[in-house]
Amino acid sequence: MILKKTQEHLKKYMLWYVAAAILLGWGLGYFNGAFTKAHKTELKTLITVVVFFMIYPMMVNIKLEALTKAFRNLKALGLTLAYNFVWAPLFGFVMSKVFLHDPQVGFGFLLVMVVPCSSMSIGYTGLAGGNLELATVAVATSFMAAIAAIPFWLGILGGSFNVPVPMGLLMNAILTVLILPMVLGYLTRLGLIRALGEKGFRKVATLFPSITLISMFLIIFMIFFMKAGILVQKWQLMLWLIVPNLLFVTVTLALITWLDRKAGLSYKDHMGIVFASTGKNNGTAIALATAAFSPLVAIPAATLPIFQIIFLIGYLKLEPWVQRYFGAPPAVEEEPNGLPDAPLAVARRR
Repeated sequence: MILKKTQEHLKKYMLWYVAAAILLGWGLGYFNGAFTKAHKTELKTLITVVVFFMIYPMMVNIKLEALTKAFRNLKALGLTLAYNFVWAPLFGFVMSKVFLHDPQVGFGFLLVMVVPCSSMSIGYTGLAGGNLELATVAVATSFMAAIAAIPFWLGILGGSFNVPVPMGLLMNAILTVLILPMVLGYLTRLGLIRALGEKGFRKVATLFPSITLISMFLIIFMIFFMKAGILVQKWQLMLWLIVPNLLFVTVTLALITWLDRKAGLSYKDHMGIVFASTGKNNGTAIALATAAFSPLVAIPAATLPIFQIIFLIGYLKLEPWVQRYFGAPPAVEEEPNGLPDAPLAVARRR
């Protein structure tokens, strides 16, 4: 019960924790510039450790077995991959070129656009009465596709930012923050289910999202702590980031809603992929940026959650309108269960 309440609290107030991590890291880093310069190596090592504890718990809660069910809805799954790995990188590239003139920040925004979707989207899907099986498949498949999509898009589009893309280091980072945690997480999941049973695992599983969130807050704090001086000098960049962030989330939500209806998807299937196609895995982007590039490249990923959470929750509030738009009957009140990583796994209330 305590673990579940902790998880719900962190998810409910995520926006405020992210803002606090940014402000606290920015303020303390600005007045402790000498400390960060003297301990740069130690801080980078600490970031690597925290990155592992941010990604690994997330992987424990992903059901890789669900990939075998993907063939039941190839249309919806194909649209999800197209939204995540065609639309988002191209739209993000245009936005970064138009609004972000600092090469590293612009490159960081592109990096956010090519990472996989957030596993938290499964929770949003449950709250909206969507297709949970499809959402789980979309998340798991997106993580697998990202292994090839990230180096592909950064290799094609990244060079225009004049930011060196060390492919060897990038592939090592993908191995460290995607493949290795995915394998270890899957093995951990199997081990816990074998030792505790499905019911026991579900009780313990509520701990993992909390570890991921706390680690993400700490990473965001450390990014702003280490780069506070540069950010004070370039504070305009923070303001400019608002525009592409807002445009990406709003335009993508509107486009997906229209295209899914044109494609003949049901309301449940639409809600099964819309959050997985819009919400980006900021933790993965931060991990890749800090492992293969620099903390400044991670700034867009650290700020996107502020806008992402607001608009995705706002889309949930539009549920009655979206139901009518897709010609679906009003949803029956029910409590979602069995969510592998539900950010708001509580009874739905109107």
